[in-house]
Amino acid sequence: MSDRAPWSDDEVEAVRELARDFFTKEVVPNQEKYIAQGYPDREIYRRAGELGLLCAMIPEEYGGGGGTFAHEAAIIEEQVRAGEGSMGNGVHSGIIAPYILHYGSEELKRRILPKAASGEIVLAIAMTEPGTGSDLQNIQTRAVREGDEYVISGAKTFISNGHNADVIVIAAKTDPSKGAAGVSLIVAEVDDDTPGFSRGRILSKIGGKGQDTGELFFDGLRVPATNLLGDAEGQGFIQLMQQLVQERLITAVMAVPMMENAVALTIDYTKGRHAFGKPLFALQNTKFVIAEAATTARIARVFIDDCITKHLNNELDVQGAAMAKYWTTEQLGIVADKCLQLFGGYGYMTEYPISQIYTGARILRILAGTNEIMKELIARGV
Repeated sequence: MSDRAPWSDDEVEAVRELARDFFTKEVVPNQEKYIAQGYPDREIYRRAGELGLLCAMIPEEYGGGGGTFAHEAAIIEEQVRAGEGSMGNGVHSGIIAPYILHYGSEELKRRILPKAASGEIVLAIAMTEPGTGSDLQNIQTRAVREGDEYVISGAKTFISNGHNADVIVIAAKTDPSKGAAGVSLIVAEVDDDTPGFSRGRILSKIGGKGQDTGELFFDGLRVPATNLLGDAEGQGFIQLMQQLVQERLITAVMAVPMMENAVALTIDYTKGRHAFGKPLFALQNTKFVIAEAATTARIARVFIDDCITKHLNNELDVQGAAMAKYWTTEQLGIVADKCLQLFGGYGYMTEYPISQIYTGARILRILAGTNEIMKELIARGV
């Protein structure tokens, strides 16, 4: 899309151009390698940090870009437009860093955030467990206070950036008797030799195959009590709910350019591919399908631009974010499916980007709270 978004300005567009060059020239050429190993090289985080593309909305005093969510959204959009699905920057910069910024102690912020912004460390958040998905108040991971430390035990799965992560925000029960009020978020700084910490499998997925998704295990992991997020135990569930608004918006921000890519790819393909003596685009069914998909993508663009504008003005509420996440990801699934169909057998081949959009789109209806949970949240506010 050539028109500048209503939430953008010259500075955001400069960041967008920088991000576009980085993803297309330095990350996309390595995709086959990342897919083969199941995670991106850490070097791309360091390179992104050198360019100022990490932690764009973290204040400069903590090593960040000093920008707003507009800068972060532009970077995310350009990663998606480039067809790059390996680097977990949306999680690292857009989701995890804000937890530390908003709820961490001053010492923790000054220790962690500059390294996150430079790409020296990679961030992850450990919420989902083998037996617990969207029902976060029933997580089983325990954090027991012993003197000046928390001792953490439990298992987490489907953790984005899990293989590369050096800093993990762990959702754990500090008081199992209190349900949601007993959940706390604790920051763990780890490496492969940290006692009580281990990484499990790099998980094989139907889409996003180069994106780092793993299992994490805690068996008596000791973390300083000062790494608790918030000024008291039991604030984790509220912190999660507050930050999930932005996480769900980020999911929608990813969905819309994926939809736009699907439409653009399909238009190009159907105009160049011939059947029955004419381009596929000349057939009425093709034109009707593309008209529907292009209209849906345009509506989604207007919707998400409005949501981003509201978020920048602190006006996007829980229901609004849930609507954005639910509707854009559902429509992406429909558009990707219809567009792939117009490619015929080629659409089923992994070397065609439309197939990667089709498989990559599916997770967006699950992560950041399933779309079924989004409908529950929406219904509460109507």
